[in-house]
Amino acid sequence: MEFVRSHGYPAPEVFQVSDNGCDLVMERIEGPTMVDMGAARPWRIRSMGRELARLHESLHRLPAPSWLPKAPFGDGDRLLHMDLHPLNVLMGAEGPMVIDWTNAASGDPLADVALTWALIASGEVPTGRMQSVILGVGRNLLLKAFLKSFQGDALRSTLIEGVEWKCKDRNMSAIEISRMRSLL
Repeated sequence: MEFVRSHGYPAPEVFQVSDNGCDLVMERIEGPTMVDMGAARPWRIRSMGRELARLHESLHRLPAPSWLPKAPFGDGDRLLHMDLHPLNVLMGAEGPMVIDWTNAASGDPLADVALTWALIASGEVPTGRMQSVILGVGRNLLLKAFLKSFQGDALRSTLIEGVEWKCKDRNMSAIEISRMRSLL
């Protein structure tokens, strides 16, 4: 987080790291997640999709530091978050702030974009029937606005690799895996 902050990217400031690197004391960001903001202000969903695309684009301009691991798919030397979706963007008073950097890696920016595509399209949110319909409309608006900046055959083939990799994640539910596979 300090690396990206030193390059002007919006991430919380880290004040202290334990000797073993497992515990952090960092800046508290007041504000809802991008998902909660979309639920409270649905007329802003498209602009949030564009903002998410800008966050990806500005992150991917940064060369990855040599100490980061390589991404599990896609070759490249750019800095990747590998989990940059609306639940990991806090809408603070000074603008969006990206959290949860545990999966950061070095690689092809399309890998990051493909994972975000798969996660937005497949994420399971427990809701009632009517809420599910509304959520689906909002999800599609957000995804369409996000993907407008990233198109082409290369992204589609990277999506295949990303879905295959993400489907092996034990944290993904059977419904999410099914939804991801349906993207292919």
